[in-house]
Amino acid sequence: MLNKKIFCTTSTTTYYLNDIIQGNCIEILKTLPDKSVNCIFADPPYFMQSTFRNGKEKKLMRADGTGEFDGCNDKWDQYDSYADYDAFSAAWLKECKRVLKDDGTIWVIGSFQNIYRLGYIMQNMGYWILNDVVWSKLNPTPNMAGTRFCNAHETMLWCSKGEKNKFTFNYKTMKYLNGNKQDKSVWNLGICQGTERLKDEHGKKVHTTQKPEALLTKIILASTKPGDIILDPFFGTGTTGAIAKRYGRHFIGIDQDLENKYIPAARKRISEVKDESNDISNLVLEVKPPKFSTKQLIAMKLLIVNEKLFDQHGAEIGSITESGLVNISGQTMSIHKASASILNKSSHNGWSYFYVKRDETMMSIDELRYTAEKITKTKKS
Repeated sequence: MLNKKIFCTTSTTTYYLNDIIQGNCIEILKTLPDKSVNCIFADPPYFMQSTFRNGKEKKLMRADGTGEFDGCNDKWDQYDSYADYDAFSAAWLKECKRVLKDDGTIWVIGSFQNIYRLGYIMQNMGYWILNDVVWSKLNPTPNMAGTRFCNAHETMLWCSKGEKNKFTFNYKTMKYLNGNKQDKSVWNLGICQGTERLKDEHGKKVHTTQKPEALLTKIILASTKPGDIILDPFFGTGTTGAIAKRYGRHFIGIDQDLENKYIPAARKRISEVKDESNDISNLVLEVKPPKFSTKQLIAMKLLIVNEKLFDQHGAEIGSITESGLVNISGQTMSIHKASASILNKSSHNGWSYFYVKRDETMMSIDELRYTAEKITKTKKS
């Protein structure tokens, strides 16, 4: 555990942060307090009927005839009918909405077998879909029968509690991690394999549907803040907990684990994870810059009237005027209008576009605002 902090106390037991609760997720969820978690990641059973239907097992064979394909035929993924699956899904989704804070979000992952049913149920409950994010698998499992397209993606529904509810989205962080380009709703990531895949003493997978850490890393960095509580009602081998611990978030895991093999593996895995929090995971990019105008920077002598302005490559663009505007070939305009004009855009943030030279080093005018903040704080102290 990160610590022994109590999450909540029920009539029968005490639940701690950064721990796993064994039991039926619906019954456990009913005991958790209203509006108590910041984010939920749910990887529920997919009801993959290709391997089990109407109480009878159906073997899925490899296309080359070399044997049975090791797919998901676990008992926890087996239901008698769509009606049974829908009732189960509605029950846990209802409780998740209750325990989610008003400004929280939920991620629900699924495939073609179940994601449309889950989306229908969630919309009927009042969840508001912010995005359907496609996890495009770089190394998908082939279609063994060779009768259909290779199923190379899964879908995640990212939802708030309602249309008008506020929520966390770390836009600048995700843009930075995406090569300084706006991140998209298609994520190209590999499936869980190699040393990341948990194996038992016989070398077999501990869990058939273990999710890759890269997937949970994006989810957690995109939609949570340091210290947030992330609930995973289908915890499995603990990918959510491992990434939460790695980046300074808390978790609550729930898993029925009837064979008592997932939770021990998850506990061991998480115990070996070290805190790797850094400026990015601590969301320094999301902090709003100090509010100083170009005119104020001139008054503080951090900007000099008529000094040259450059772009990030060192090309001279114009100069700063006494009123804090940019002079470009005799035309004066605000830093935002000037940068938008140069880039042929309708709008642009001039603070991140214009640079000045300080001791032969390029410095963005945005950095000058932080210098101004330090000077102001020093004077007050």
